[in-house]
Amino acid sequence: MTVKIIIKRVVPKDNIKYLTALLKQLRALANNQPGYISGETLRNFENPDENLVISTWQSIEHWKEWKNSKERAEIQEKIDLLLGKKTKYEIYHYG
Repeated sequence: MTVKIIIKRVVPKDNIKYLTALLKQLRALANNQPGYISGETLRNFENPDENLVISTWQSIEHWKEWKNSKERAEIQEKIDLLLGKKTKYEIYHYG
């Protein structure tokens, strides 16, 4: 079953370039992961500190493999340090 992962992050404007670079690294790595379909990164028009990432995976198992991978965890740790808190994920499927 196809799933969409929703990740909302709030980062101060002075750190947005660092977040953007880290998200690009994650996207480049995700493109080579089994089960990865697509991803997009959006910035809130009215609140530019708020960023939204939506990725689509062939299955929850594919997402979990990627989420738990060492290479992803290393970049995610840098993102969490930048944000000052752990990233939260919401998982949706077509209903």
